Amino acid sequence: MKLSSLLILLTTVVHTSTYAAETWWPQFRGPNCSGVSDTAKPPVEFGPGKNQLWKVTVPSGASSPCVWGDRIFLTAFADGKLETLCLSRADGKVLWHRPAPADKLEEFHATEGSPAAATPATDGKTVVSYFGSCGLVAYDFSGKELWQHKLPVIQSPGSFGSGGSPVLAGGIVLVNRDQAGPCSLLAVDLKTGKKAWETPRTDIGPGFGTPMLWNNAGTDEVVMSGSLKLKAYDLHTGKERWSLGGLPSFTCTTPVVGDGLLFFAGWAPGKEANTMPTWAMMSQFDKNKDGAVTPDELKGTEMEAFFRSLDVNRDGKITKEDLDSLAATMSKGENILLAVKPGSKGELSEDAVAWKQTRGLPYVPSPLYYRGRVYLVKDGGMASSYEAKTGKVFYQQERLNAASSFYASPVAADGRIYFASLNGKVIVVEAGGEAPKTLHSVDFGERISASPALVEGVIYLRTATALYAFGK
Repeated sequence: MKLSSLLILLTTVVHTSTYAAETWWPQFRGPNCSGVSDTAKPPVEFGPGKNQLWKVTVPSGASSPCVWGDRIFLTAFADGKLETLCLSRADGKVLWHRPAPADKLEEFHATEGSPAAATPATDGKTVVSYFGSCGLVAYDFSGKELWQHKLPVIQSPGSFGSGGSPVLAGGIVLVNRDQAGPCSLLAVDLKTGKKAWETPRTDIGPGFGTPMLWNNAGTDEVVMSGSLKLKAYDLHTGKERWSLGGLPSFTCTTPVVGDGLLFFAGWAPGKEANTMPTWAMMSQFDKNKDGAVTPDELKGTEMEAFFRSLDVNRDGKITKEDLDSLAATMSKGENILLAVKPGSKGELSEDAVAWKQTRGLPYVPSPLYYRGRVYLVKDGGMASSYEAKTGKVFYQQERLNAASSFYASPVAADGRIYFASLNGKVIVVEAGGEAPKTLHSVDFGERISASPALVEGVIYLRTATALYAFGK
């Protein structure tokens, strides 16, 4: 009788562990923000009407699907309101939706951004959403609100809005609070919603990446990029453990780990020629020729949405001095791919870097570590692949069939890499090789800024207006 009970217990434990491992994509880019599933076998070929399990219309938003068990979670922006959605994996039906407690929306780019940018995170019991407009809110899987952790509306750098997603680890919720005002890394208790710790980041400026975890020589660290620096903190206390300079002037990407190293890749305008607006270019909008460009003079132009980011001194106008000051700040950054060695503390020197590269760098998409390689995708649809341990180039800036910007980060499973471009093209590439071998490409005909989720035999893909599920 005892042996029978033991066998039942062991079978239940094994089944539960397998179920969780094979049916989750618990946050931005899945396990530890890696973009990789070791168990999923999504289809190679798919598209509207091809291997399509279902398609549902969803409100606008830039968050990626968060998947656990039979549920999918998204954040969305509809009719001027922010909300968290819970959908059924079986058919995409909305099981519940809850409004966010936002009294005022954060500033966000009218065409390039969204106030629903952060991907929800879950541990299988609690789902947490983050909005730069109001802070954190937690629900159980039935949609019951568990707690709120209200935060001041984030001071958006350059009107782009907030970009980082929450991450759950060690019983806490980690949130990037880098902004145009005071920057910090915030940790909130998952059960209570109360602040566990918050570490100021006084020597950096705004960044848009998501925190991730690195077990660095036996210590659990939270690693997060920011303007000019990459930093690591003790997961349990928030104490800074190390800092590495030489990063871009602002960062949008999230690091990844593999082969005992940590990889960061990023690019920002300013370091390269002709990547920042000059007064010679902006003066065409100075209609009254008074040496300054006002919001009224930019209204209806392609530069209207960039006014706040170019008005450096916040005096309500753009001048030559503003643009010169911005160019000087941006030029301090270094656009780079680097591999950080484990074990170092304090202010790191070049000795802590195993290798680095300076070509093929991504602006928004995070790097991907997969099967001993680091993969990047650059705007214009150019892919690169490097050996993770050494930085050896396998291929560099090879064109994919998508001459577009890229906001979605690449993801990988079953020997394949999935790239999604901003103009709606998805390209499936075989992992490895001396050049990117395209296995499939499809055009969805509308914007894709959310990274796909890969779970079991299905790929979940969010476009500007819809959420798709593709599988065999």
